[in-house]
Amino acid sequence: MHEKKLVSCLGDNIKAARSAKSMTQSELAARLKISPRYLKAIENSGRKPSYGLLVTLVRELDIECDEVFCE
Repeated sequence: MHEKKLVSCLGDNIKAARSAKSMTQSELAARLKISPRYLKAIENSGRKPSYGLLVTLVRELDIECDEVFCE
């Protein structure tokens, strides 16, 4: 899979998981200790989170790692 599409899919899946938890971007960003603008860039603009941030995202959203990646 092309890297750009994979990163876009990752952002879509993070957004869906956040929405399923009824969390705003601001609420999740505060828990992650990042700016809401950075979270928005991950969800919408294809910004790649670091490995450490990705692990923290998965924990905060209470999901499995494979749920954020595309098939």
